[in-house]
Formats: sequence, structure tokens, C-alpha cells
Amino acid sequence: MSDIDDYLATVSPDKKAALVKLRKTIRSIVPRAEECISYKIPAFRLDGTVVAGFCATAKGCSYFPFSGSTLRTLASDLRAYDKTKASLHFEPEKPLPATLVRKLIKARIEEIK
Repeated sequence: MSDIDDYLATVSPDKKAALVKLRKTIRSIVPRAEECISYKIPAFRLDGTVVAGFCATAKGCSYFPFSGSTLRTLASDLRAYDKTKASLHFEPEKPLPATLVRKLIKARIEEIK
């Protein structure tokens, strides 16, 4: 896959709609970020470091902070979501709120500094 549009073209319509919304939200939060594919998923690189990514899964959608500690740092904000050490899972019909995405990205950028 060469870019995010190519990736989104392979995703089912309901998941695609949620991921397009998430993409727009991320772009609004970090407009300087470069879109890329990292570990075979759509991602956003800021000053050479990946700060966010997403993908469709068999059960729904996932957000990736590309950090082992961001989700732990914001654990109290993420209680309503299923997650692993590296990913936050959400249902396409319940996209991540922009305020939460902003917190996730802000926390990731703080880790990089």
C-alpha cells in the first residue's frame, strides 16, 4: 500500500467512514504531520516520529499512538474502550471523540519531547 487513500479503498464502508473522520480529526490536530504507512497501517509522522495511526480490524477499528506508554498515561480517559498495550479499539458507529484524539496526540508529542 502506498498511501492512506489506497488503504481506505480496501476497507468496508462503515469502517471507512469512521476512519475518514478520524483522519480528518488527526489532520486538524497536527496539520504539519506527514501522512504515511507505518507497519502496514495509515499513520502520521511529525518531525520524523510517528505520532498516530489507525486501521480497520475484523471487529471494528483501532487507533495506535505508536508508543508503549501513551495508553497507560491516559488510562482514566480510556476506561470505556477495549485496548491492548499498543492499540485502542472502537466501534465504527461510535468514533473516537475529537477531544480524546487531541489528548492522545498531545500525550504522544509530550513523550517525544
